[in-house]
Amino acid sequence: MAMHPTEPVIPERDVAALLKGMSATGFQGRKLGESVRVWTEMISDPDCTILLGLSGAMIPAGMQQCLIELVKHRYVDAIVSTGANIFHDACEHVGVHHYIGHHHVDDGELFSKGIDRIYDVFAYEEEFRTVDQMIADFARDHAPFHGSSRAFIQAFGEWLSTSYPDGNSVISTCVAAGVPIFIPALCDSSIGIGLLMARRAGVDVQIDQIADADEVTAIVEKAGRTGVVYIGGGVPKNFIQQTQVIASIHNADCQGHAYAVQYTSDAPHWGGLSGCTFEEAISWGKDQITSPRVQCFVDATIALPLVTSALIAGGVERKRPVP
Repeated sequence: MAMHPTEPVIPERDVAALLKGMSATGFQGRKLGESVRVWTEMISDPDCTILLGLSGAMIPAGMQQCLIELVKHRYVDAIVSTGANIFHDACEHVGVHHYIGHHHVDDGELFSKGIDRIYDVFAYEEEFRTVDQMIADFARDHAPFHGSSRAFIQAFGEWLSTSYPDGNSVISTCVAAGVPIFIPALCDSSIGIGLLMARRAGVDVQIDQIADADEVTAIVEKAGRTGVVYIGGGVPKNFIQQTQVIASIHNADCQGHAYAVQYTSDAPHWGGLSGCTFEEAISWGKDQITSPRVQCFVDATIALPLVTSALIAGGVERKRPVP
């Protein structure tokens, strides 16, 4: 087989050039560089619909603006997220912030002061509860509601944009760009807590998670090709992966996702989905055998700013017509 020498990476002011140079090195540095190339291929494919799976505490960790830029540049067409990320995103929109903390602390003392800890990020529990109540009040004012999480977040995002016009969030950006957000485990978050508060107060609100599975699969079925990008793994990853299985059951065999990128700190040998390889997914028919695919085993808070910056700095433009 042809052998190609590695090339020492040259420090660069240009992030796009830096990541391109890293793609000719080794280990996870090379994977990070290769991920930019594969994501660029998705963006440049006019027939490709790109789905982003978002897990982990990305908003508290300061990744909000990176995600906003991905939506603004239309580097993604749909987002499947944990409920926590979207809740924390709504918090930032209305001025409830996350603060620089430390992981070596007395958590009992934090509890006594009403401070929540997310590794080295702090937040005030009482402020979170005001947002829980805001969600409950929104549900009350928009009841009865029976629909998917996508439809609920769409309505909530429209209200958020109107009620807090000076705020900034992934939710409001997605509403403006027409990018749907799905939350398949919505009850496992403070959004679910807010909706439970509403229900116990007699509000008729029903989130149809089966409708979510149907709606996101319909996006895949209608696409010429699909590309997937996973920040972490968890429920969002499997929710997107299973669309290929659902499609094949309903005689709309899409042949698996055509492109795939993942940034994860989980390892495959524990058997969990968050770390499982795309090669394993091929055995299920979730990814194509010939698909360009890259998994980078890295902290997503390192990868996401670098990759987002490289895509923008490289002048990557979406070729697919935006609906």
